Amino acid sequence: MKSIMVHLVATRSDKHPAQHPPRPQAKSRLSPLSAFSHLSHLTFPIPIANTNIPPPPAVLGFPVRMLPYASISAVEAALGRNLTFAETLWFNYSATKSDYFLYCHNILFLFLIFSLVPMPLVFLELKRFSFFDSYKIQPKVRLSLEEMFKCYKDVMRMFFFVVGPLQLVSYPTIQMIGIRTGLPLPSGWEILAQLLVYFLVEDYTNYWIHRFLHNGWGYEKIHRVHHEYPAPIGFAAPYAHWAEILILGIPSFLGPAMVPGHIVTFWLWIALRQIEAIDTHSGYDFPWSITKYIPFYGGAEYHDYHHYVGRQSHSNFASVFTYCDYIYGTDKGYRYQKKILQKLKEDLAYGEQQNGGSYKTQQIKSD
Repeated sequence: MKSIMVHLVATRSDKHPAQHPPRPQAKSRLSPLSAFSHLSHLTFPIPIANTNIPPPPAVLGFPVRMLPYASISAVEAALGRNLTFAETLWFNYSATKSDYFLYCHNILFLFLIFSLVPMPLVFLELKRFSFFDSYKIQPKVRLSLEEMFKCYKDVMRMFFFVVGPLQLVSYPTIQMIGIRTGLPLPSGWEILAQLLVYFLVEDYTNYWIHRFLHNGWGYEKIHRVHHEYPAPIGFAAPYAHWAEILILGIPSFLGPAMVPGHIVTFWLWIALRQIEAIDTHSGYDFPWSITKYIPFYGGAEYHDYHHYVGRQSHSNFASVFTYCDYIYGTDKGYRYQKKILQKLKEDLAYGEQQNGGSYKTQQIKSD
């Protein structure tokens, strides 16, 4: 879309009556310029639409915008600088696509994440490599391929009947809060700052909703479905009652509603939150995971305890970080268990030293 500068110099007609003779009474409509005759020396841009781009459609009564530029040069003229490589790619991809179509990319992203991200964990669960088994949190619990595939089918059923339709009809709320799709793209620091807000807001509100779902009624009617896997697996991260899926969608939406950003940031938020959920339900606590370097991050071991205790659990309600459980005292059971396990390990190591070597070494010698 091209942009021209229109300079209006409007003068009141009562100061120069000769230059502005009165209009005939039959014509009562004002001209476009005379409507602004009380202003003087107005300078503002008027965008000239590209007639080759069809008018935007509407979804649920809301207009769906597209990028209002016909070429990269038009964008650069509007921004007053050259586009970055990422912005050029974004323009080439999104210029002729509606905001609604871009927003619906979430459906594809969620499908790929739910289907592909847990696959390495399925492979480890089936192959049972001794090296990786040493990092399995509940090594005595094993699920067959049929059991894991059943979990995936249940997740996909909820995806196609609940998550997908919810994404399709929720676009007006995204437009209402101001998630933008245009240029310029946000900087890396802006994306990081907004993602941090989203995670903190979601974690805090999710903590209280999760805690509520562990009361008698909430657990029996809704949350018990998610706890059908006391030793969670990656596919079980989104495995839940349809009502829980809808309820927990609220915390995920609050952050972007409070600090709206670009649709790219929103995509990243939805993707990272689901990948994080799969990680905490993986059933493996790998010491090389990059999440070990995130302050106050709970991780798989932290959330696995919550599933292990099950219905009686009054610990580890937080979805991502640990500070809420620490502040409100709902991590005492977890911390007590860790202390007991640590003492058992120390006693075992001390016993091996007293016997002059490991039990395995003594067994080999006896053979």
